[in-house]
Parts: sequence; structure tokens; C-alpha cells
Amino acid sequence: MSTENTLSVATESESQHSSKRLLGFLREMLRIRRLEERAAQAYGQGRIGGFCHLYIGQEAVAVGAIATLDPRDYVLTTYRDHGMALARGISAETCFAELFGRETGCSKGRGGSMHFFDSEKNFFGGHAIVGGHIPLGTGLAFAAKYRQEDRTTLCFFGEGAVNNGAFHESLNLAALWELPIVYICENNRYGMGTPVERSSSVYDLHKKAAGYDMANNCVDGMDVLNVYDHLSAAVAEARQGKPSFLEVRTYRFRGHSMSDPIHSHYRTKEEVEEQRARDPIKALTTVLEDAGAIDQEGLTALDKEVRSEMQVAAERAWNAPDPSPGSVFNYVYKNDPYRESR
Repeated sequence: MSTENTLSVATESESQHSSKRLLGFLREMLRIRRLEERAAQAYGQGRIGGFCHLYIGQEAVAVGAIATLDPRDYVLTTYRDHGMALARGISAETCFAELFGRETGCSKGRGGSMHFFDSEKNFFGGHAIVGGHIPLGTGLAFAAKYRQEDRTTLCFFGEGAVNNGAFHESLNLAALWELPIVYICENNRYGMGTPVERSSSVYDLHKKAAGYDMANNCVDGMDVLNVYDHLSAAVAEARQGKPSFLEVRTYRFRGHSMSDPIHSHYRTKEEVEEQRARDPIKALTTVLEDAGAIDQEGLTALDKEVRSEMQVAAERAWNAPDPSPGSVFNYVYKNDPYRESR
């Protein structure tokens, strides 16, 4: 077994990425940022119950990774799932409706912030148990291979999951059975309030895949182009039955959840501000401005359009109907004997 199996990536220069693609990335990252900001506002107004974990700062990971997929491919993620769902094509109104517990939400108002799900988009969660969905993603990849379907799976999780047994068991089987899957660790450095250097004896988490002779690499998760290039290579390899593990280093600008202050005892204001200087939206905007693809007037217009979209989506979702009390047992089973008959 080799000890070094780095995934080879032919990265494109910024000039090789079309302006249309880059502008699309910018729009999607702005949509996630503005949706999350409005979600934070709604949470403060008491419109969202339970927990709420924001994705602000990590937008480049969702946008760059999911842009490499086909509609038939599978996506699974953690409870920090709003941005991933939006990037996968679930509408902003549907996302807000789920946050508000409405019947028109992607999980019919039953999942809330932590359990977004849309089988039509092949978006299989939103999972609250740390690392608990990694075997599920492995199972989806196994099913695709067993059925001889041309599908790959992206399984996202945080760095707090890599010390769980489910992570190691899944990587071992994926490598052994040559499954079409890419494991993506969104390493935002903190598992709740614990920095990775205090929870893992190996700081370079991607190297843990070497124990299973699996291709691996470290990716700059604050650069959407870098994410896109690495995931393009990884997805292409996965379709050939070569799984991989990517450690995508990113940073959340907000707390772990809405109950966690931005500047907590476990990180300083100076650290957060230093990371904010690497804002992936600002970084891509600079690339587009340097290329002459957008100016300040165009950026302002785009942001105004996105803000308007989120405002309308949130208002429409808030006015959507609540689930009927008589449907409380619905959607538990595919063939549901308790389904409300009205």
C-alpha cells in the first residue's frame, strides 16, 4: 500500500475560466450569503425554531463543488445545510419555508434548519448526527455501482467527524469496493469551539486517507476556482471507480450556531477579522474586476437583485400554510398507511 496518493489536479488559470462561469459563481455565492443573513435576522425575530447554523464564509465550497455535478448525482451534508441546498437548486422560497416550518418547505416543514432534504434534486440531507451520514453517502455510492448507474456522490462533513469510526469504516469500504464517491471535509478549523489541533493528532486531515490507499488532497476553500478545479478532477476520478478524500480548508465568519457569539472565548476578534480579509466573495469580485467582467455599478446591481430575491422569497415563505395537524404521521414511510386522506 502506498503512503502517498495525492489526487492530481490540472488547475485552470483564472483567464481559462469563462467570465460567464465566474459571474455565475459570484451570483450563487451572493445568493447564499444574503439568504443566510436574512435567516439570521428571522431567527432573531423568533421566526425560526430550534437550532440554526449559518454557512457565511464557506460559500465557495458549496458553489465550487456542486458546479461539477450532474443532476443525477447525489449530495449529502451536515446540519449547516442551507447554502448547500441553495447551490443544489432548491429554491430560496422553499429553503425559507423549511426554516419557518411551513408545508411548502423542502422537508414539508418537518425538518427545519438542520434537516433539508429533496429527493428530486438528489439532495439527501441535512444530517444532525456528526459523521452519521458518511455511511449513508457510502451506501448511495454502492447502490449506484451495484445498479451500474453513472452517478457519483459528494459527501460533505466537518473536521469534527474525521475521528469517528463511521468515517474510517466508510473510507475503507469505498477504497476496497472502488465506489464512485468523493468525501469532502469542510475544515473550518473549529468543531463547535474546539480547534482541530486539539482534537486530531494529525493536523493535515487529508493524510488520514493514506491509511486506505485513497487519493487525497488539501484545497483552499476560500477560493471558489480552486474548489471547482479540484472537485472537477475528483468527480471525474470517482466516475471511474476511484474514490478520494479532499480536505477543504475554509472558515465560518459567524459562530457555530446562532446561540454562539461571533467573537467567542475560543477565538479572537483579530482572528475573525484576519479571515474576513479572505472573504471568498470579495476574492472572486477582485478577479472579475481585474478581468473587466464587472464593475462597481454592476456589482451593486447584482447584489440589489439578489437581496430583492431573498426578501420576496422570505415573505412568501412566511405566508405559506403550516402543515395540517392531521398529516403529522405523513412522510414517515414511502408507502405510508397513515397518510391523511382528504
